[in-house]
Amino acid sequence: MQFEFSEDQNLLRNTVREFAEGEIAPDVMKYDEAQEFPRKIMEQAAELGLLGIIFPEEYGGSGLGYMEYALTVEELSRVDGSVGISVAAHNGLCSNHIYIAGSEELKQKFLVPLATGKWIGGWSLTEPTAGSDAGGTKTTARLDDGQWVLNGAKTFTTHGSVGDVVVVFGVTDPDKGKKGISAFVVQQGTPGFRPGKKENKMGLRASDTAEVVMEDCRIPEDQLLGERGAGFIDAMRILDGGRISIAALALGMARGAYEAALRYAKEREQFGRAISTFQAIQFMLADMKTKIDAAALLIYRAAWMKDNGKTVTKEAAMAKLYASEIGVEVADKALQIFGGYGYVKDFPVEKFYRDMKLCTIGEGTSEIQRLVIARELLKSL
Repeated sequence: MQFEFSEDQNLLRNTVREFAEGEIAPDVMKYDEAQEFPRKIMEQAAELGLLGIIFPEEYGGSGLGYMEYALTVEELSRVDGSVGISVAAHNGLCSNHIYIAGSEELKQKFLVPLATGKWIGGWSLTEPTAGSDAGGTKTTARLDDGQWVLNGAKTFTTHGSVGDVVVVFGVTDPDKGKKGISAFVVQQGTPGFRPGKKENKMGLRASDTAEVVMEDCRIPEDQLLGERGAGFIDAMRILDGGRISIAALALGMARGAYEAALRYAKEREQFGRAISTFQAIQFMLADMKTKIDAAALLIYRAAWMKDNGKTVTKEAAMAKLYASEIGVEVADKALQIFGGYGYVKDFPVEKFYRDMKLCTIGEGTSEIQRLVIARELLKSL
């Protein structure tokens, strides 16, 4: 067993850390307060190859693996979860779906500009009445004279209002249930396809989240992504990898919150001495660090398995479940260590506290992760 990163992985980690601390950190609260999508930051991330990190160089990507992908999202999120989730959703959902299920023509037309960062991608699965029950999709897609006609609305789409390309799901065969759901790739500006309401979120406010509306939206027949009726099945495959990145998002934010609390505990004095000398604070710091390291091992295991071609359904769900739930706990303890100062925006833990909760909800709630894990365990009986 190997518990050390390679020289190249350490170089990547240090490069992303320097980028996050040097370019992202100074404007974190500006973007958060304004709910502004950080286009300049994303352009700089593209220049570093971070918007196509898991795709082959032939498609404009960096040709790296899920371990490098997880490290990248972790380091970005250690400074700002909004940038972390934007990079994760762009790579792991929209672009990855096109890479895994798209024809060569679709890859050349859509994946190349996505992987190079020329375009930003979104992925629209969730609907107002189809959240955890993604199979309850109501959006329709019918074939008419060589074109697909899409009608419906999606919600909670990352990059819904800023994305240049969005993967959407619609029912093509109503009598086939989940096997009647198909996926399509749609470019912004297509008639009948538009962003809807932009969500006013509690956390991760610089990451764009919006509705996507389709009203008699007509797209070419060849913009069907994968096989007809395989959209839901492909989505579950996509989410296996996506959950690794959301786990890394939680891990990075947990590290950021913990490191801020550790520094503060060493500097803050009460009753004539640093609060880090009090056992109550020491116990909180010890628990935070132990759980962070445990989450990291689950994530790195899942990433290693993914890179080695192994099925990661259970391991990705375990990593996502544990990292997101201990992330919420770590952010809570960090804020407690800061006391009253943790509740104001002058210190970073207030933002980590707000941002972290999404990780227990997005790309499958904690409850769904437990169902996935249990289902995989019971298969072996």
